[in-house]
Amino acid sequence: MGQLDGKVAVVTGSSDGIGFASALRFAEEGAYVYLTGRRKPELDEAVVRIGAARASGVQGDVTNLADLDRLFATIGADGRRIDVLFANAGGTRMLSLARVTEEDYEHETRLNLRSALFTVQKALPLLNDNASVILCSSTTAGRGAAGVGLYAAAKAGVRSLARTWANELKDRGIRVNALAPHTTDTSLVRGNAPAGVGPEEFLAMLAAGVPLGRVADPAEQAAAALFLASGQSSYITGSELLVDGGVNQI
Repeated sequence: MGQLDGKVAVVTGSSDGIGFASALRFAEEGAYVYLTGRRKPELDEAVVRIGAARASGVQGDVTNLADLDRLFATIGADGRRIDVLFANAGGTRMLSLARVTEEDYEHETRLNLRSALFTVQKALPLLNDNASVILCSSTTAGRGAAGVGLYAAAKAGVRSLARTWANELKDRGIRVNALAPHTTDTSLVRGNAPAGVGPEEFLAMLAAGVPLGRVADPAEQAAAALFLASGQSSYITGSELLVDGGVNQI
């Protein structure tokens, strides 16, 4: 028996990286999973990899409220309700204070904070009592890493929302927690390599600052997401789980 047998899960930003790894793990544990992503070819491939019997893809951009409406309308039209919601979608660009523009500010907050807010808000009518909501925060929210100030601030807001919503939804038994990954080997991270630095060299540079001496595999973040999604964390709400190789602890 799987830990999510008979459950319905939604994972945003699930064409690749942590989102895909989590959707795959949820399906392996018995859930039927709805995946979302902006790029249809990658989304379709993700569904094929999981298996059409266990997953559906709904193309969309979490920063577009109409796309979020369509996602949840599709789930409702399928006659399903939601037991696990992982608001995973997000991302960043390396931006120092001196370089930040108004456009950068709007982009970072829209993608990382606003999207989480409206993803959960629009899912509320379909959330079952005792559901699990997982927000994707970041270890940067509790640190002062150079070049990611906007991202860190947005993710600190996500962490704050997890606390507030855990309180607001407690009467329905809905648990809300934040998952805070540190550097994970994804295409997004590799794509942030500075000019003249290859992806493998960049990952090695990042790993040098991790007590465990390496970056995370997406499957390791997915295992933590499964813990928060399942009954294994039934007495945990309003919390932040740092999956960081010790970076924020040591």
